[in-house]
Amino acid sequence: MKNELILKPTKVSDLELFFDFQLDQEANYLAAFTSKDSTDKTAYLKKMTNYLLNDPAVNMRTIFLNDSIVGSVAKFEMHGDTEITYWIDKAFWGKGIATKALSHFLEIENTRPIFGRVAFDNIGSQQVLEKCGFVKIGQDKGFANARQAEIEEFIYKLEKA
Repeated sequence: MKNELILKPTKVSDLELFFDFQLDQEANYLAAFTSKDSTDKTAYLKKMTNYLLNDPAVNMRTIFLNDSIVGSVAKFEMHGDTEITYWIDKAFWGKGIATKALSHFLEIENTRPIFGRVAFDNIGSQQVLEKCGFVKIGQDKGFANARQAEIEEFIYKLEKA
């Protein structure tokens, strides 16, 4: 069976699965900078629907592999910068899906520069950004809700489309 990866505009009906994906404790830990209460489904759905799906500055896509939803990727604005975020269902980690999906997304979303932020110990996500042409340009500290502590994060930047 051919592994066909497709990105489609995210629909409200996709959010139920996204919520389930982010409940995984290991995934939450690695993402680090998550919502205050990742188990609050009502707050999650409200934020995702009101902010991410209805904000014209946000470009959010659902990642499909062979017709199954396996994650999401999005561009959003924060403090005047264009940022990237992605989430892959843990069952699909280590298969190159995040790299392929982000690479494809960056062909669709050509806003540059675009930044990515990742927890200092999330090696997999750092590798995804680097494989997609992002360069580490700095670091910062911030409070990581998933860890209930201030941690270091690396800042990556992609200059050219």
